[in-house]
Amino acid sequence: MKLVNKVIGEELALFDKKFSENVKTSNSLLNKILGFIINRKGKQMRPMFVFLSSSIAGGINDTTYRAASLIELLHTATLVHDDVVDNSMMRRNFFSINALWKNKIAVLVGDYMLSKGLLLSVEHGDYRILEITSRAVKEMSEGELLQIEKARKLDITEDVYFEIIRAKTATLLSAACCAGAWSANRDEAVADKFRMFGEKIGIAFQIKDDLFDYGTDNIGKPTGIDIKEKKMTLPLIYTLQNVDKETRRKIIYIVKNQSTDREKVNEVISIVQKTGGIEYSSEKMMQYRKDALAILDEFPDTPYKEAMAELVNYAIDRKY
Repeated sequence: MKLVNKVIGEELALFDKKFSENVKTSNSLLNKILGFIINRKGKQMRPMFVFLSSSIAGGINDTTYRAASLIELLHTATLVHDDVVDNSMMRRNFFSINALWKNKIAVLVGDYMLSKGLLLSVEHGDYRILEITSRAVKEMSEGELLQIEKARKLDITEDVYFEIIRAKTATLLSAACCAGAWSANRDEAVADKFRMFGEKIGIAFQIKDDLFDYGTDNIGKPTGIDIKEKKMTLPLIYTLQNVDKETRRKIIYIVKNQSTDREKVNEVISIVQKTGGIEYSSEKMMQYRKDALAILDEFPDTPYKEAMAELVNYAIDRKY
């Protein structure tokens, strides 16, 4: 992402400094844990989307930095909480917070980050950005609960799948783009365009993750994790809709009762690949990218717009 780093590299460096300052506390244990989190942060794609959306919509300002901090705080808090819920001991090839400091502390750290994000907005009167992000957290929770509800019966349709990933994954990226645009010019119409742009990219991003589970790229981790966790993703949903009744019953039985059997999981993966589930899902992903870039094309050509297209392509073409 050379162009992204070229056009907003300085802003991202300043953001790192501001973010570290925003989460400081007088509690030594909390500071230690927060330092651990900050030193092992990921690619920071969501702040990138905030800054590029703001740049295209009118320009980066102090509100933009607070919006990016709020988005990153909320995102990190949800990851910490997710690791507790999933009993996950690893995060980005490092031990998770709950693995090192146990569940109670991990939940409290997540709560702290949520509250710091909320206070950051309230203290500066960024109420519209707070509304955008709070709605995203609400929808993320609803999406997660809908997925849990449907996983029990394995009756997720394609429409329900897209509603789940829209709410669970795409809504925070959508909020990042919307908040970034709104911070630049307070124009609701422009902010709404970026909201739709971010939603489409978020959906494409999640389909990409779903495809990884079926071995479409060598990403250095086992395939079939979604099947093991009884998650109904698009490649599997398409396959269940396009195989004969006997094969459908076989797949459902394996997912319900034999999802820890590596050989059986590989059998399901093979059926999905042969039935065209990978190709169908890839086509859907590319259509969402195309729709998102069509929205982006409504704005004047600038290096920021070009960098945003580069970031979009990176999110969809990534190998891990």
